[in-house]
Amino acid sequence: MRKGSRAATALLALCCTAVAGLTGCGGPPREGFSAVGAAAPGPERGAGENVAPQGGVEFQQLGGPSAAGGSTEPSGTSAAPPGSATAGGSAQGGATTTTPGGSGSTPGAPGGPGRTTTPPGAPGTPTNPAGPSGPAGPTGPTSPTGSPGKPGTTPPATPALLTLSAPARSAAADRWCERVTVTFSNTGSTAARSGTVSFATHVIGALGIDWATITTTQPLPAPIAGGASKTQTYTVCLEAWRVPLGMHVDTRKVTATWN
Repeated sequence: MRKGSRAATALLALCCTAVAGLTGCGGPPREGFSAVGAAAPGPERGAGENVAPQGGVEFQQLGGPSAAGGSTEPSGTSAAPPGSATAGGSAQGGATTTTPGGSGSTPGAPGGPGRTTTPPGAPGTPTNPAGPSGPAGPTGPTSPTGSPGKPGTTPPATPALLTLSAPARSAAADRWCERVTVTFSNTGSTAARSGTVSFATHVIGALGIDWATITTTQPLPAPIAGGASKTQTYTVCLEAWRVPLGMHVDTRKVTATWN
């Protein structure tokens, strides 16, 4: 009788212990969780933080033959450290930009462990998206207004053209004569070889009355070269009876003809 009571009491205590262990001793139930990512060595990391693999990574071509059928590794792929991409290709799991040395980074992602950003001026990366502006074309020489003559050529000859200065008068020994100085300037390129100078001489009375005008001629002091000037002093005289006592002569105009 006592042995049966002891056995029943022991069995009841064992069942209560089992039920308390399964229900947490009557406490509130805990929330469940699931593992995310690979376990990292060292201290526990937070959920959502990626940990780079520590071993080598082998890349397989998508759509290739299965491993069971003897797949061959595609040319140009090799094991690379985490976060690097093969030259000319892209890292598995996202597009990357190729940089010198074969490393790449996801466009728009900041630099960090396992990531490299494309340096400015890298091959294939335009430094000026808008395109370089081409060099300005060479500016040609400005055409002169008047084309100068070619070297070694002589400009065409122009005929002789004489201009005469105003006559400079001075008194002579006789009242019917006076000295007249004239400068002849040839503005042409051809010499004046010969010609005639005409003097228009006025006879002036004692009261200033112009009684007459007499024209006389003398030879031109030729030759006068083109572009040259020559000064000549003439003694211009009239007949004595044309200039009575108390009168004098006055040469006011000089002209010339030449050839």
